[in-house]
Amino acid sequence: MLLCLTASHKTASFDLLERLSRTPDGVATDLVEMAPCVQGAVVLATCNRFEAYVEMDEPVTAAGAIGVEAVLEAVEAATGVAPSDLDGAYAVHTGRRVAEHLFAVASGLESVVSGEGEIAGQVRRALTAARADGTTSPELERLFQRASQAQRKVKNVTALGRAGRSLVRLALELADSRIADWGAERVLLVGTGAYAAVTLATLRERGAVDISVHSPSGRAAAFAAKHGIRALDAEEYAGVTARASLVITCTSAEVPVLDAALLREGRGTVSAPSASASGCPVFGAPTSGAQLIIDLGMPRNVSPDVTGIEGTSLLDLETIRLHAPLEELQATDAARSIVREAAETFHVVGERQSVTPSVVALRSHIFSLLEAEIDRARRRGDEDGRVEQAMRHLAGVLLHTPTSRAHELAAAGRGAEFSAALETLFGLAPDAEAESRAQTA
Repeated sequence: MLLCLTASHKTASFDLLERLSRTPDGVATDLVEMAPCVQGAVVLATCNRFEAYVEMDEPVTAAGAIGVEAVLEAVEAATGVAPSDLDGAYAVHTGRRVAEHLFAVASGLESVVSGEGEIAGQVRRALTAARADGTTSPELERLFQRASQAQRKVKNVTALGRAGRSLVRLALELADSRIADWGAERVLLVGTGAYAAVTLATLRERGAVDISVHSPSGRAAAFAAKHGIRALDAEEYAGVTARASLVITCTSAEVPVLDAALLREGRGTVSAPSASASGCPVFGAPTSGAQLIIDLGMPRNVSPDVTGIEGTSLLDLETIRLHAPLEELQATDAARSIVREAAETFHVVGERQSVTPSVVALRSHIFSLLEAEIDRARRRGDEDGRVEQAMRHLAGVLLHTPTSRAHELAAAGRGAEFSAALETLFGLAPDAEAESRAQTA
């Protein structure tokens, strides 16, 4: 049985999501190790959601409740967030709903900005991480691979994919009302990861040219050389931060990299124009008197106390979420139709695969009886093969109805009834090897 526990911007506070995202890496491993009935786990942690996808051993009584309890215990062990802190902040999907939910998530339908593109890569990386940790399972592999297929179809077929905007793009669109000339902005980028590269490209699209970069982890020089911008060392950071008219942070640091004390330090130590170590002029404050800080980090990179500094405004993920535009209904409806269809196909294929071992067992049983009777007929003088031909035809006719019925029952979620009937009537049980092949197909 598949189960998903999800806490997102729709169900949980920003602060809670921030706590969950700090140390999510051990959740899947803890889940598999702590609960014997858990056959696999994949954890998806982004700036606006935390989700655990789990495959449970089907025969377990109350598997859903056990699965949720196991997830909550693993979350507490890895992140320190107690189950009581999550009360009312998460939703649970089981069975058919799991595929539809993940396919919608991967397609950007559940994002702050409907159709945003970063989530598809995050879903793929979640599966890659589970593989590396050895926590995935055949059914979870199939689930996540089909999610990527559904996402690509939504992107290629609907307007949602073509019009989808990232959080970076939305943040800079919100900043447009404060910025008259992007070419005149003094921009400081804090961070050198994938989000930083996207942010830099989007800034240049808008015409920004005066861009510096700082990395708390010391990667600024390599990033700057690759992208043709200035790198700042630790000694320059406070001063350049103080003079920048636009600061954008997007690091994975677990503690704030910018706060009011750093801004005061930068403005206090360089109250008059001077030259930085890189030859770039440094000022005590932005010449316009207004400074905008955009925090794209999760956990948050910027302490809220920066808003206490005169002339400084903060735009963080929580604020961006509140300004997300209304969904384009027509594109969203088309995308959700694709997602529902893909989820139904996933379910039907899975159910059919679940009865395949039983169908194979029945056919093997019938054909073994058939071969024995054909051999007997030959010994009795069936020289022209007419008896053999008739018997093979009869076997095919007899197998047609139960095989079709097996697939019908499987599509309706009743495949177990077919397997139970075979065992009751013929004493047949699915071959373990065939069952394993069906799960990995």
